[in-house]
Amino acid sequence: MQNRRFAAWLLPVVLAAASAAAQVSPGRHPISGREYARPMGVGGAPWLERSEREDEERPTRALEIMKVTAGMVVADIGAGSGYFTERLARLVGPTGRVYASDIQQGMLDLLQQRITRERLGNVTLVLADPADPKLPAGALDLALMVDVYHELGDPQTVLGHIRRALKPTGRLVLIEYKGEDPTIPIQPLHKMTVAQAKLEVEHEGYVLATVDSSLPRQHVLVFRTKED
Repeated sequence: MQNRRFAAWLLPVVLAAASAAAQVSPGRHPISGREYARPMGVGGAPWLERSEREDEERPTRALEIMKVTAGMVVADIGAGSGYFTERLARLVGPTGRVYASDIQQGMLDLLQQRITRERLGNVTLVLADPADPKLPAGALDLALMVDVYHELGDPQTVLGHIRRALKPTGRLVLIEYKGEDPTIPIQPLHKMTVAQAKLEVEHEGYVLATVDSSLPRQHVLVFRTKED
């Protein structure tokens, strides 16, 4: 319990330090007016790997909600040190593929170490641009952003690129800390409400298909693309 209290206290400090290191100018979403958060830098990677994460966020349950299965082609956008990338790679198996996309080479370096250590042969690392995750067109069954969307500095452009990368039946999944709950020990800029996400993402040609708020701290928001 003491370790969890310390972790909750430490998060704002870690995020503030990592954000300052990222040197990304903030802005506001032109539709919702939401202020963008700065991305977590490589210095925040230990937070992603903390031992309490399973108890606090239930990532295993999140993957069950997403129904990731063998043979799927998925993208982990803002993959960081690969906490979800590794789990996705094991679920899609040798007949599937995971594109791990991140804008920071330092994070990809950590991810490469993980891939080598865990002998994952179905992961492709992608050094992205802030406005372009650089994913193959029409290839994805699932595009995932875990606590990432709220940090995008140009979400409209990124969503356009993701839409082009999805198969016609593909899904975009956002996992975001619940902005409706002030008791969750996360800085307000690093949370989103369902209403904010729906307004912003649907404006770029998606439809919010399902909302699952059963995780302790996060929403799982599943979007599909609109038919033209």
